[in-house]
Parts: sequence; C-alpha cells; structure tokens
Amino acid sequence: MRRIYSLFILWLSVLTISAQMADPVHFTSQLKELGSDEAEIIFSAKIDAGWHVYSTDLSGGPIPATFNKVKMEGVETVGKLKPRGNEQKTFDKLFGMDVRYFEHTATFVQKVKFTKEKYVIDCYLEYGVCNDEMCMPPSEVAFKKEGKRPTPDPSLLMEGKEDNVKTDTVARVVLAENTDSINNTACTDSTLWVPTPLPQQGAEEGGSLLAIFIAGLLGGFIALLTPCVWPIIPMTVSFFLKRNKGRAKAIREALTYGLSIIIIYVALGLLITLLFGANALNAMSTNAWFNIFFALLLIIFAASFFGAFELTLPSSWSNKIDQKSDRTTGILSIFLMAFTLVLVSFSCTGPIIGFLLVAISTQGNILGPTFGMLGFSIGLAIPFALFALFPSLLKSTPKSGSWMNTIKVVLGFIELAFALKFLSVADLAYGWRLLDREVFLAIWIALFGLLGAYLMGWLRFPHDEPEHRTNVPQFFLGLLSFAFTIYMIPGLWGAPLKAISAFTPPMYTQDYKIIQTTVVEAPFKDYEQGMAFAKEQHKPVIIDFTGFGCVNCRKMEAAVWTDEEVARRLTQDYVLISLYVDDKTPLAQPVEVEINGQKRTLRTVGDKWSYLQATKFGANTQPFYVLLDPQGTPLAPSRSYDEDIQEYINWLDAGLTKYKP
Repeated sequence: MRRIYSLFILWLSVLTISAQMADPVHFTSQLKELGSDEAEIIFSAKIDAGWHVYSTDLSGGPIPATFNKVKMEGVETVGKLKPRGNEQKTFDKLFGMDVRYFEHTATFVQKVKFTKEKYVIDCYLEYGVCNDEMCMPPSEVAFKKEGKRPTPDPSLLMEGKEDNVKTDTVARVVLAENTDSINNTACTDSTLWVPTPLPQQGAEEGGSLLAIFIAGLLGGFIALLTPCVWPIIPMTVSFFLKRNKGRAKAIREALTYGLSIIIIYVALGLLITLLFGANALNAMSTNAWFNIFFALLLIIFAASFFGAFELTLPSSWSNKIDQKSDRTTGILSIFLMAFTLVLVSFSCTGPIIGFLLVAISTQGNILGPTFGMLGFSIGLAIPFALFALFPSLLKSTPKSGSWMNTIKVVLGFIELAFALKFLSVADLAYGWRLLDREVFLAIWIALFGLLGAYLMGWLRFPHDEPEHRTNVPQFFLGLLSFAFTIYMIPGLWGAPLKAISAFTPPMYTQDYKIIQTTVVEAPFKDYEQGMAFAKEQHKPVIIDFTGFGCVNCRKMEAAVWTDEEVARRLTQDYVLISLYVDDKTPLAQPVEVEINGQKRTLRTVGDKWSYLQATKFGANTQPFYVLLDPQGTPLAPSRSYDEDIQEYINWLDAGLTKYKP
C-alpha cells in the first residue's frame, strides 16, 4: 500500500512539473538545394493544440518570427524570411493592431545564395508563441551547416521533379533541469541565480480537489430534492422491506446499495478522464469552441429544467434492468437496483452531472471528474442507504410537490448564468466583443432579477401548478436574488464588483467607466538591482516574469493590478521587479550557457531573464509571478494567469505572513 501511495505522489509531481515547463512547439530545420547557386533554409513547426506561433513583420506588437545570422561565410541571404502555410489574421484590441499567426503547423523559409566554393552557415530562427492564457519567452531554432557549394544536377534543373534535401536537424526548445551558474553574465551576486525549488502546490491542489468534491457532494444533495429522484425513495424502501430478515443483513445490503451508487458514478468520472486525458482537459479550458459547446450544453440543460422538454434515456433500459433486479438475488440484484435508480433519475440528474462535469473539465484537472463524481455519488447515496437501512424514516420525509419544480427552475437560472461565462471565454479569445463587461452584467442582472420574480411568484413556467405561491423559504431566496441584482447594477458604470470578478469579463472590455484606474508599474526591471534595493529596505520581493508581447500579462495588469488592495500591496508592501523575457537590449557581451547538455548563447537582456526563469524556477511561460525574500528564497507557490482578485490578494498576504525581516 505504501509503495502504491509513493508511486501516486510521484505521478502527481510529474504532472506538476510538466505543467510548469511547457514545450508546445517542435521545430525541424533543413537546407533545401534549388538546383543552382541558391538554396532555402526551411524551419518547419508542429504546434500543440491551443497554441499559436506569430508570423513575420509584426511591428510594435507580439514577438514576430525573424531570421538571425551568427556567421555566414561563402553564402548570403536573398530577400526576407517568408512564412508559408495557413496564416490567420485577427485584430488584437490590446495591441491595437492586426496580428498574424499560425496554428497546428507553420513553415518559415529563408532563401540564400552561395558565393564561394566552401560555405559556413550558423543562424537561428527566433519566434514567439502563446496560447489563450500564457506566452513563452522568445524562443530559438538553431541551424548550423558547413560544406562545399552544391553542384547542380542537370536532371533536376530540366525536370524539376525532386527536392534535394541535404540535411535534417531537429531543434527543440529545451529548458534546463539544472545549471552550473551564470557567473559569466554581469551578476554581482551569483547566489541569487542558484536554482530554488518553489513551494509545492500540494495544499492548493488538494484544496482544489476538495472544492470539486464538495461541489459534487452538494450536487448530489440537490439532485435528491428533484421530482425525478425523490419519488424513487418509496420504491427503494419497498425493495428492501421485502429482503430484510435480520439486522446484520439489513446493514450489509444497505451499505452495498450505497456503495453500488458510488461505483456507478465514479466509473463515469473515470471514463471521462480515460476518454479525454489530462492534455485534452487542459485544452478544453482554453479552447474557444469547446467553451461554446459547453455553453450550448448548459442552455439545453436549463431549458429542460424550465419545462421545455425532458432529457430521458430509453425506458426499455430501465425496464430491463428493473426486471433483472427482481429476478436475481444477492449482491447483483442490489447493484441492478442502484443502476435502475441512475437510469430512472437521469432526466433530473443528467443536467446536474453535465453542469458539474463541464465546470470541472474546463479546470483542466485530470483527477477532477473522478473527485466530482465521487462527491456527487456520496451525496446521492447516503440518503438512499439510510432509507434502505431505516425504512421508517420515510414517514418523516416531506411529500412531493411544487417545491421540487421550484428547485429545478432555480437550477435552470444558475446554469444559464454559467453558460454565459463559457460564452464569454470564447468571445474574449476571438475578439468578437459581443459580451463586453457591461453586456455580460446586463444579462446577469436580467437573469437574477427574473429569478427573484419567479421565487416571489410573479413568474410561472409550464410545469408549475396554477396556484403557484411564494412560501417563506422562497421569499428569503427571492430577497437574496433581488439584492444580488441590485449589487451588480453599479458594475454597468465600472464598479469593480469583487465578489464576482472571477466570472465577469476583464475590466478593459468595459466601454464606460466612472472611475479611471491606472496600472501599477514596476520600479525595477533588473533582477539584481531590485533584490539589492529589497535588502536595503528589508522588504519581500515579487518578481513578474512578463513580456512586451504577452497578451495575458496585460490582461492580468488591467484586471488584477488595478484593484486598490492589490495595488497597495504591490507598491507599499513589496518590491516589484518586472523582467521582460522579450527585451531585445543587447548584453554587453554574449554569454554561452549549457542547457540540458546543449549550448545556447544569451545575446539579449530578455534571454538572460528567460534563462533565469527556466533555471532558477523551472518555468518558461508568462505571466509568471514569484514571491521571494531579499536572499532569493521563495515565500509561496508561484502564480500564473488567473484573474481572481481575491485569490491574488490572499497569495500576496500569505507571502507577507511568511516573510521575516
């Protein structure tokens, strides 16, 4: 058992490390002769799903693809670097310009001409790569080759049937697992560059899984109160009354029944994980079309809860399972009874499970679906196991009635609200600007206002009884709904609405704001200067690994750093150091370092900060935030792109609590 536990912990560690060190683009480079004195240096890329590589000739925006010469003897370039492939173009509102990029595959070609019998080519392609949540530092693909000028093949010149490919070298962006030092750079304190393991995210991941489990548990309890599940309770009691002949057997069979329900739903969660896997779940969280699909799915679920139709499985399935449970005996009959419960109650549990799985899947947590279904099944199984064990409890339960339809309608409104959140993700990704912050809030205000009207009895749906009235619990819930509606109204004019900032679109999408906020600017853009100042002032440090072309860095600054409480901590409690990994300022002299056994030349200030992030903190994506004491010791786990303002404040406060001057 201990061995299995150790392997499980090791597996989680591998997942965590791989999440920090992204490697989404895989390049090959080759020299292709053209049958004369000319040739092409071809850089071909395969790009992981959800990522994109920017094209050439982008000025003042994201990092473009560029061809760079280190040493070119006996050969000279002809023209500019040319992109090939399915280039996409869109207007980026943050940069205020059209940007061009490639997804899935990309090819860049530099034409060259041989001028001498012998030639030496030492060059590299520099490019920028981002997804919807983060960007990587400027990355390079090196190409080196030397030899004699190729002799033209007359047959190729005449027929032009084949490509004469001379070499094929694979160049991938590989980051360091460890490093000797970087003393050759202009470092005044080499100890600040020593690799430092960041505090593990174990507690945070555990908290996330616990939150998923609790959400599933609440979903199970809510499902119990729906009109598709509650009426099954008498059938359960009748089934076990016919079987119970002794106290010990009754306990054993009740536990078996509850465990069977849990096994069925957990198997569903495991199936989701096996079908999609960790990578696909992560891709879902950033893929716009997946978010559109999830939104439409939740709208269908909401319509079902409003009474437009019922989502039901074929009745023959439940009838066959029910018949088999009557004919069989022992544990199998109890399991079949549990399966009957799952099938019969699907019209109500289906939308709840679907909503739960959609929300979990877009978090990209590989264990999420399993933990969510575990919580849901336990929430549903405990009451049924108790009724199976103590049939007399049925006498004290409330009768079915209109209150169950009320629960379904309330769930429908909640699912519509979350559907809008998923549509907002797609809207931001494609820059449609259909769901700007004020539009999003206007729809939420209407939704929760209508929910309040329904709870007060002013609005009815098809499956509500004609004498639908407001009882005391509904009155207080309606009051809360109206209060929440009023709370959101100032957001139409730019109020921050911190309670729901994690759900609404970023503040920069707001067209009209009464209060204009400014983004905090870092006083230091040099690592060692900032650390030296922190030592003098006896203050902790926040390092912001960012980039001029990092879209999500700007989103974090606009949505999170503009918050009054966040800004106060960044300017008063911490020394803020922003390190731009795409800063093209040349170093005093290039520095050659070894990364995973391969040599790489640091030529710019951005290369230096990218190397620092990779070797010291084991990460290579931006935005990336680290809290340190003045000696370079981490104070908390790192953070990346997440617009939850309160979580960011909690993270900053945790670092202050741990820091000891």
